[in-house]
Amino acid sequence: MTPLIKCDHVDFGYGNQEAVVDVNMEVNSGDYLCIVGENGSGKSTLMKGFLGLIKPSAGSLSVSENLKATGIGYLPQQTAAQKDFPATVYEVVLSGCLSRRGRLPFYSRAEKEIAAANMEKLGITPLRNHCYRELSGGQQQRVLIARALCATKELLILDEPITGLDPTAIQEFYAMLRKLNREDKVAILMVSHDLRNAVEEANKILHLQKRVLFYGPAGDYMNSRAAGHFFHEKEQGICKPYAECHRCCQREEKV
Repeated sequence: MTPLIKCDHVDFGYGNQEAVVDVNMEVNSGDYLCIVGENGSGKSTLMKGFLGLIKPSAGSLSVSENLKATGIGYLPQQTAAQKDFPATVYEVVLSGCLSRRGRLPFYSRAEKEIAAANMEKLGITPLRNHCYRELSGGQQQRVLIARALCATKELLILDEPITGLDPTAIQEFYAMLRKLNREDKVAILMVSHDLRNAVEEANKILHLQKRVLFYGPAGDYMNSRAAGHFFHEKEQGICKPYAECHRCCQREEKV
């Protein structure tokens, strides 16, 4: 199986500042990969690399020909301005077909059918003519996922998608992603601080702290020293000072 995305000793940076160093990993068709790590650990930089917004400063990043042809669906963190966007649900979803439209001035019948099918899949057809900014946070996320699916059926990249959602909406969101991944075979690549749900939902975890502290099956992650230190910091407040903690973690993983 050819990976959708593969990193081979990849570095990413800005100017002379390296943000991500020596990353080896891959995303395969049907994967559900969660990227975890503290703020400033390089997660957003790595995602920009996957999206082709920045080029590696070292190593190689390869994208499958199939993914180049079908594209990537991307769901960024929403800003306040984006949440207040004055358009109908249908208009927002249909805009996901822009990359398909090329230079044509109007959407084709096929593109409109794709938008309608994805709205039906996400259960938002009854909201078709509602104003996007008047929706709940959970409904807005469904609209944005439908929009992203108009761009691709292969891979969705999501950046902190549950930020601002209430507990019920969070669980509905995870159920929606689970269905897309397991039934529709859409690969999911998600940056998340929601560690426990990430481990329960994903089949792979990438723990990044500029370098990779852990990459492998989600079932193995909670038994790793990387997870132990991270959960101490997040939930128990008893970990060593941050830099020392992760230097310790890296030394222990090598033993």
